[in-house]
Amino acid sequence: MNRLWVQLTLAFAVVILVTAGTVGVLANLRAGEAFRLYLSYSPGDLYEPLLEGLSAYYEMHGTWEGVESLLQVMPLMREPMMGRRRSFTFPEERSPQVVLADHKGRVLYDRLGPDMVRRLTRDEEAAALDILVDGNVVGRLVIAWPMESAILGPLEQRFVARLRQLLAIGAALAGGLGLVLGLALSRSLTAPLQRLASAARALAAGDLAQRVEVTGSADVADVAQAFNEMAEGLEEAERLRHNLIVDVAHELRTPLSVLQGNLQAILDDVYPLDRAEITRLYDETRLLSRLVDDLRELALADAGELRLNLQATDAGRVVQATAESLSPAAQAQGVTLTAEVRGSLPQIQADPDRLAQVLRNLLVNAFRHTPTGGSVTLTASATADEVEFAVSDTGEGIAAEDLPHIFERLWRADRSRTRDERWAGGSGLGLSIAKSLVEAQGGRIWVESKQSQGATFRFTMPSAQQE
Repeated sequence: MNRLWVQLTLAFAVVILVTAGTVGVLANLRAGEAFRLYLSYSPGDLYEPLLEGLSAYYEMHGTWEGVESLLQVMPLMREPMMGRRRSFTFPEERSPQVVLADHKGRVLYDRLGPDMVRRLTRDEEAAALDILVDGNVVGRLVIAWPMESAILGPLEQRFVARLRQLLAIGAALAGGLGLVLGLALSRSLTAPLQRLASAARALAAGDLAQRVEVTGSADVADVAQAFNEMAEGLEEAERLRHNLIVDVAHELRTPLSVLQGNLQAILDDVYPLDRAEITRLYDETRLLSRLVDDLRELALADAGELRLNLQATDAGRVVQATAESLSPAAQAQGVTLTAEVRGSLPQIQADPDRLAQVLRNLLVNAFRHTPTGGSVTLTASATADEVEFAVSDTGEGIAAEDLPHIFERLWRADRSRTRDERWAGGSGLGLSIAKSLVEAQGGRIWVESKQSQGATFRFTMPSAQQE
C-alpha cells in the first residue's frame, strides 16, 4: 500500500468511481424525467376536433380575441396518450395544461398558468400543434398532462428499465476502462522513479557508472538529470581521488626511498655518518613535510576552513616584496625577473601573506619552465573594481589539450618527468594551492598559453570597500 503506483491507482479508482456513479445517477434520473415529460405531451391525432374548432373560430372572427370562453367550455378527450397502447388512462381528477399561442409563439391563453405575458418554452414548441387556416399557421396549441399522470405501461416500463440497464452498463464499462487506464498511467508515472531508485542503490553500492534515462514528466526528468549530474560528479571525484592517492604515494615514495636507502647504506657502513649525509637526509624530510603541509592546506580550503586575515592591502608593495625575495633564486637559475606595477593601484581586500604565497607559487612554477637566459615578468594593474596580477614566462608553453588540467592536483603535462632536478623541492601542488587561495579571497585565476610561446598566469583580487 505504500507503493506510489498503488496509491495513484487507488486515487484514480476513487475519482473514477465517484464520477461514474454521480454521472450514472444523474443520467438515470434525468432520462426518466425526460421520458415522462415526453409522455405528458399527447399526440396530435387525439385533438383533431379541438384543432378544427379553433381553426373555425379564427376563420370566423379573424382574431383570437374571446377564444378563452371557447377553450373553457370545450371538452377534452381523455383517451390514452398513445393510441395503440390501451394499458393506461389518465385519472379524471387530473386536469391537462392547455396553452394557445399565436403563430409567432406568444402565449394567448394558458389554462393552468398565471396571467402573464410569455412565449412558448422549448418543450412546448416541440410538442405544439399547428392551427391552420387556408394552409397558413394562425396559432399553436399545446396540451400537456401533468407528468405524474403519465403512468407507465408495460412497454414504457420495459423501455425505462432497458435505458437504466444501458446506463448502468455504460457506467461500469467507463469505470473499468478508467481503472485500467489509471493503472497504466500510474505505472508509467512511477516507472522512472523506480528506475531512479534502482540506479541510486547501485550507485551506493559503488557502481559510479550508473546513469538513468531522462524521461517522464518535466519534474521527474529534472530529478533524473540531477541524478546523472550527481553521478558524473561522484565519478569524476572518485577519479581525482584515485589519481591523488596514486600521485601522493608516488611523491612520498621518492623521498622515503632516498631516506631508506641512505639510512641502510649508513647502517651497512657504505656511507659515513657525516654532516653532508645528514643534510641530504634532512632535505628529504623537509620535502615530505612540505608535501604534507600542502595537502593539509588543500584539505582546509576544500572544507572552507582556511584561515584568512582579509584586510585592505597595498598590492604594489606585496608585488615588489615578493619579487625581491625571489630575485636570488631567479639569478641562480639564470632567469631575468622583472616586476611592474602599472599605474596607481587601489587597495585590495586580501590576506597579504596568502597573496604573497600565490605570487611565489606562480613565480616558482614559471622559473621551473623557463630555460636559462629566459625571462619572467610579474605585473599588477587596476581594472574596473579589482586588481589583476599576471606572471608571464618565456618557457615552452602549455599545449591546448593540457590547459583544462593545469590547476589539478599533482598533474603534470609530462608524467615521465616526476620532478625537475632544478626544482626538486616542489610538491606538484603549487598551482592547485594558488587556485584555492585566490578563490577563497573572492578572486579568479586562469592561464593563457600557446605551445612554444610561453605561458601567462593571471588572477584578480577585489578592491577594498571604501568607507
